[in-house]
Amino acid sequence: MRLIAFILAAFVIASPATAQTWKEYRYDSFGVSFPAEPKVENTMYQGANGKMVGARVYSLNEDSCVLKMTVADFTDAGLEEDAVINQAIKSLSENGEVKVNIPHRISAVYGRQLSIAGRDGSHSSVAVFFFRNRLYQIEGKALPNGADGTAEAIRFQQSLIFTDRQSNRSIGGRVVELVNRLF
Repeated sequence: MRLIAFILAAFVIASPATAQTWKEYRYDSFGVSFPAEPKVENTMYQGANGKMVGARVYSLNEDSCVLKMTVADFTDAGLEEDAVINQAIKSLSENGEVKVNIPHRISAVYGRQLSIAGRDGSHSSVAVFFFRNRLYQIEGKALPNGADGTAEAIRFQQSLIFTDRQSNRSIGGRVVELVNRLF
């Protein structure tokens, strides 16, 4: 009986320590949580019209998962939201099969949420948004080898927040004003 109590106590003590390692990192107009300091790099991102645009990638590779937030600037690309989102989905699903593709919303910013089964056995939890002429693409990918990283991938994908209380939909000026006051 004491052994069971000891094991249970050890598990309870160890669990919060793991949860405490995640930290929210805030950038320009968004925040996202990582279990450790992410690598930040500038790169290029290909848009629907084939035009390359500047992008910044925030990423962390772990044994069981890859966590990646991409922000691509389409300010001068002249593309509509649907074209940008559809190209992102096409690119994300090149090496897998989209299992879920549903509308998604964070505060008043609308986009898509995806679940993608990779041909290599990986599984990605993804959300894409086009907001203020930028693509926000967050992907938590559970790798097929080693420990199951599904929980971390989902937790990461769900951690995204937009910090400037704006909307990418015109739902009426008064409604947007009221929503902004609430959040």
